[in-house]
Amino acid sequence: MFEQISSKLQGIIKTLRGEARLTEAHVDAALKELRMALLEADVHFGVVREFVSRVRQKAVGQEVLASLSAPQHVLRVMRDEMVHLLGDSESPINLDNQWPAVILMTGLSGSGKTTTTAKLGKWLAARARHPALVSADVRRPAALEQLKMLADRADLRCIEPESMDPVARVRAAKASAADVGFDVLIVDTAGRLHVDPELMEELRRLAEATNPVEILFVADSMTGQDAVRSAEAFAKVVPLTGHVLTKLDGDARGGAALSLVATTHRPIKFVGIGEKLDALEPFRPDRMASRILGMGDVLSLIERAEQAVDRDKAEELARKIRREEVSLEDFRTHLQQLRRMGPLSELTSFLPGAGARLSGESSEIDEGELRRFEAILGSMTMEERRNASIINGSRRRRIARGSGCAVSDVNRLLRRFAEARKMVKVMARQKGRLGDLMARMR
Repeated sequence: MFEQISSKLQGIIKTLRGEARLTEAHVDAALKELRMALLEADVHFGVVREFVSRVRQKAVGQEVLASLSAPQHVLRVMRDEMVHLLGDSESPINLDNQWPAVILMTGLSGSGKTTTTAKLGKWLAARARHPALVSADVRRPAALEQLKMLADRADLRCIEPESMDPVARVRAAKASAADVGFDVLIVDTAGRLHVDPELMEELRRLAEATNPVEILFVADSMTGQDAVRSAEAFAKVVPLTGHVLTKLDGDARGGAALSLVATTHRPIKFVGIGEKLDALEPFRPDRMASRILGMGDVLSLIERAEQAVDRDKAEELARKIRREEVSLEDFRTHLQQLRRMGPLSELTSFLPGAGARLSGESSEIDEGELRRFEAILGSMTMEERRNASIINGSRRRRIARGSGCAVSDVNRLLRRFAEARKMVKVMARQKGRLGDLMARMR
């Protein structure tokens, strides 16, 4: 989502390269570009003014460390202020004050509130909690059924009281959750395209009836400053405790994320990073600031890898690489695990500087080609994947027909696999020679 603003901020840093010392003229020129980049990203103008003012004060008013160059000093100041703008530190949800702990999910229609309700339930269940879901949205057609279907997909319990009064439904669900033994109840409240008095009054009554430990405002990051204005309106009626930003994997300019905390004084607690039910992550301001400034976020990349990659399969692949026995079946398994981590274009944003270098090189990261490769591998028999040498011309034509691809696509996959095997052999032999050399040196 932050590609546009990230590339511009990194461009500002590059303009300072080669400068032996930082002058006010350099800082003013850089801050002019910084101001324009933030405004173009739809960041609230008041937030932009305060952010730029703080960066200028620290960039000019502090002594530059001897170990830092001019761009490094500005980068350090911008990162510190960006972290402050995004909320200073991670704000975990607190569920220990109530049984069951009630979480109210609020927001406008179309923000992804119902899906986020199921995502949050799945996230809590993966951390040894026992959440239940209930819908208080009795006006929207099929809202109750939608939450029930999502709960089934996430292997969660969706409580369905008989009453169609929102407050009575939630009260009954809370009592039922306590009787059964659920320790968290997540309430999906009704949303509207516009903030209206009836909705706000209903939300106020729900909050009074349930005494929630968390009231989370679900904001669509694609809406920019509109999300900020809506959050402020909701905060006047109920005591919001935090925000959830959805569609962070989209092409929004990032204004909502950079404005919400400063304008509402409430932290961003979670971000939605995809459509799948496990695509929800805690929001970490320091890591996000590093990604926006092109400094990468290797820790988050490692965490994703730990969740997506099967450790036993990874170790088996490593053994096969050492024995030079890698097959197309191994390649298929590795590709599937890599795809579970998310789109490659998104994963590159976790690497220092990689997102900026690859932002204009779509040929380097062709998601369509990866999908074609998966289809081609799925069209092969197990024997063909284990022994690629038997794939002759007729087999290639059959594989192409089965996968809906051209024969040239099959040939390209086999050619790249052959090149990868050669590279693996060279690496394995070099490692063996290095091991022999180290043994002689002992």
